[in-house]
Amino acid sequence: MNRKRLVVVLESEIYIYDISTMKLLHTIETGPNPNAVCALSSSSEHSYLAYPSPAPSPSSASLSSGVPPAPPAPTTGDVLIFNTLNLTAVNVIQAHKAPIAALALNSTGTMLATASDKGTVVRVFSVPDAKKLWQFRRGTTTAHIFSMNFNLASTLLAVSSDTSTIHIYRLANKDSAAGGGGGSASSASGAGDESPPGSVSTFGDDAPSPPIAAGSPQSAANSLRRRSYHIGKSILGNAGTYLPKGVTEIWEPQRDFAHIKLRSGQAGVRTVVAMSSTLPQVMVISADGVFQAYNIDLENGGECALMKEFNLLSNEDTVSGGAE
Repeated sequence: MNRKRLVVVLESEIYIYDISTMKLLHTIETGPNPNAVCALSSSSEHSYLAYPSPAPSPSSASLSSGVPPAPPAPTTGDVLIFNTLNLTAVNVIQAHKAPIAALALNSTGTMLATASDKGTVVRVFSVPDAKKLWQFRRGTTTAHIFSMNFNLASTLLAVSSDTSTIHIYRLANKDSAAGGGGGSASSASGAGDESPPGSVSTFGDDAPSPPIAAGSPQSAANSLRRRSYHIGKSILGNAGTYLPKGVTEIWEPQRDFAHIKLRSGQAGVRTVVAMSSTLPQVMVISADGVFQAYNIDLENGGECALMKEFNLLSNEDTVSGGAE
């Protein structure tokens, strides 16, 4: 809902009302959408509605052949952008190959964040022209995305899922994003909760090794290993120039800027994230009635500090770090 439009989402229909008169203005028939996946901009000027585009209807040729149509197919990975002011569809974004699981519009209605039911990649597009602005890798394993939310300035995006990590991505310009500066300690493939115990980083392990006597077989082997590593790294770095865009995107070091590590008991509990409009803070509300507020280090990123925790069901208030 915004100041001009109220949107009601059912499993296969969307109703758009004029908020001033509560008059039904338009009805949209959608594909099966049992989780009511959609996003409505809070802006009255750019009052865009985003929802999963339905799968194509059966062709007339298949109907005339006497073959009964298949049951309604799940939605595709496309997102339809609908202008709720003039009641017209303005664009279709080819966001993912898998069905859409979560959508979020920023406060001005100019950016759309998308995630599929695989939950490994989060993309951000401009609205309404559907240009891809950023692509972030949440992790290498599938996850169910619960919530996504921009901050008021549209410089940060918070994403929660059924894992124990909430990711905060920085929406920087392309040059800073490519540099990967100021990133979180999580790897380029996601945050720490996605890596199996005992896993070892393939690249970027700069920890110093114990000193080895010069001329020893181990020293020669290490020298050869270092040379192979740098040659391989150089080849991987230059490969992006020659490979198709779809392949190079997989190797892009799009990492989260900051992250929140939830307690192990909170993994799998549905959460909703929101960003403070006045402070560098992420607020998390979980289905078990717990409210938490975390501070973001805007300079260095990394793990966010828990500042406030409040149980909405038992009325118990706990503060970490002495901040209110």
